[in-house]
Amino acid sequence: MRLSLAVLAAVLPLTAATRLSITVVDQRSGHPLTGLSAANFAISDAQGELAVETASYSSEPVDVLLLLDGSVLGQIVKDDAPEFIAQLDPGERMAVAVFRSSADLIEDFTSNKEALTRALARVTYGGSPRLLDALYAALDGGFDGAGPRRRALLLLASGVDGPSRVSEQEVLRLARRNAVSIYAVYAIGSQRSGLESLARQTGGAAFDLRDAAK
Repeated sequence: MRLSLAVLAAVLPLTAATRLSITVVDQRSGHPLTGLSAANFAISDAQGELAVETASYSSEPVDVLLLLDGSVLGQIVKDDAPEFIAQLDPGERMAVAVFRSSADLIEDFTSNKEALTRALARVTYGGSPRLLDALYAALDGGFDGAGPRRRALLLLASGVDGPSRVSEQEVLRLARRNAVSIYAVYAIGSQRSGLESLARQTGGAAFDLRDAAK
C-alpha cells in the first residue's frame, strides 16, 4: 500500500539506539519520500535534541483498519474508499469499520479484496459524526483480529466532529499504548489541525483530499 514507512534510528541518552518509525510523504500524491538521510531529521525530548545516526526507507507489510465515516457527511468520501482496498499489497490485511457516534467493525482483517469491497457496499449513511469517539473505540478494540506486524488506522472521513466526548490527548495516548499509527484522509478539514497532530505524533500522515485534487 502507499502507507509506506520511512524508518530512522535515534540515539537516546544512556541507552542503545532506538528505532523509530515515521511517515514522510508528498502531501499531494501521497507517495513516500524515499531519498532522505539522517540530516533531514531532528528529534528531541525533554532534555533537548537527540542525535540521529541513520535514516533508511523501509516498506513493511501492515495490518490496516479502514475507519470509514458513515455519517450523513461521510457520503462525500465514500467513492474514495475502494481505492485504498485496491492498493492492498500481497501479504497485507485490512479490516473495515464504520463510524457515526462510535465505530462498528463490519469486516475483520482479511487479504480478500472482494470481501472488503462487499463490506463497503453494505454501508449506509446517516447521523452525526463523533470522530474522536470513533477513533478511540476503533483503537480500543478494532485490532483484536490483527497480527503481530505493524498496525495502521486509516481514517477516511469528512473531517467534521460531532462533537465527541473523548479528547484528542486520550486518543493519542491509546494509539501510542497500542502501537498504532494514524493516517487521516479528510475532505472538509474543520478538524485539520487535530488530525494532522494525531497523525504526526503516532508516526502516520494526514491528507486533505482537496489538496490532492489540485
